[in-house]
This record gives sequence, C-alpha cells and structure tokens, in this order.
Amino acid sequence: NDIIFNILGKNPTDDYLDGMMNEAPGPINFTMFLTLFGERLQGTDPEDVIKNAFGCFDEDNNGVLNEERLRELLTSMGDRFTDDEVDEMYREAPIKNGLFDYVEFTRILKHGAKDKDEQ
Repeated sequence: NDIIFNILGKNPTDDYLDGMMNEAPGPINFTMFLTLFGERLQGTDPEDVIKNAFGCFDEDNNGVLNEERLRELLTSMGDRFTDDEVDEMYREAPIKNGLFDYVEFTRILKHGAKDKDEQ
C-alpha cells in the first residue's frame, strides 16, 4: 500500500501503521485500509483525502474511473492487490456502464450506503 501513502503525501512510521492496524476489527482489506487511514489523518478531511487518492488516476477529472483500468492499477502497482481483493472492493462499489464512481464510493465509505428511499 506504499503507493497510496505516496499519493496521500504521507510517510507513516512503523509505530503509526501498527497502531492503525491494531484498530482494525478484523482482516485489513482495501476498504478498511482507506477507512482507518482516513480516520487517523489529522488536519485534513478524510473524504477529500480518499477522493484525491483516486483522483490521481482520473485523467478526465470527472469523478469516475474505468473499472478495468482501476483493477489493472490496483493489481500491478505498489503493494499489489489480488483480483479477489479488487472483487471485494467492487462488491459494494457504485459501478455503472463499466465506470467506478469514486466520489460516491468515498461517500459510501464515510457515511454508508443510501437507503433506496434516499436515492
């Protein structure tokens, strides 16, 4: 996950990471990692931090990423994710017409999914 830290402009110590990992209620997946890291950042809005991490790959700056391109990035760069880990992330992700809506995904991470009545 070094690439995510680099994108976020952070260079955490091992103690910091150990503390963050100890806060996790179970195994760390991508969603849990983003949530824990976002909660521990001081002086920034965690939603903005997460959106900015995804936004680094959004060449059109339109709030969505091609889901296959994102899978390729997550499984080939930095501390690589497995296809199963990407599948797990995509299970709850707002994906329409092959586009991963990272703005909405970030909102879901921080505030939960909207009820059907709210949509």
